[in-house]
Amino acid sequence: MAEDKEVKDAPIVEQAAAEEAPKAAAAKRGKKGKRIVQAGEAHIQATFNNTIISVSDKKGEIIAASSAGANGFRGSKKGTAYAAQVAAEKVAEIAKRDHGMNSVDVFVKGIGLGRDSAIRAFNAMGISINSITDVTPVPHGGCRPKGERRP
Repeated sequence: MAEDKEVKDAPIVEQAAAEEAPKAAAAKRGKKGKRIVQAGEAHIQATFNNTIISVSDKKGEIIAASSAGANGFRGSKKGTAYAAQVAAEKVAEIAKRDHGMNSVDVFVKGIGLGRDSAIRAFNAMGISINSITDVTPVPHGGCRPKGERRP
């Protein structure tokens, strides 16, 4: 009977191995090589609680991203200018080393403390800044209040 169990289990094992083979073949194809991007865009979202920085190419495809929280800052330290500087330096290093980026257009959103220091960090890392655009959303009139008008 033990032989019967082994015979019954054998096709299942072979079937599982056959299912894993295409996955392994797909992994062996390799991933896309790192693209060389000379000019791109740096998006800086600076809030009071954190600063998130992402670098993309001109089409908007992200090539590097980091934040103050991802660099080990916790709590109220995430919202500081120094944390934003560290995050920007990390992103700039990745973009320059891996993708050959040497110029960016900067888009800043938010009113946090990390706005200026993140931009200065890009400049300090040797990436030239072509333009700086503030894309902070500004309310204009707001939403329609709920309820009926009262006389």
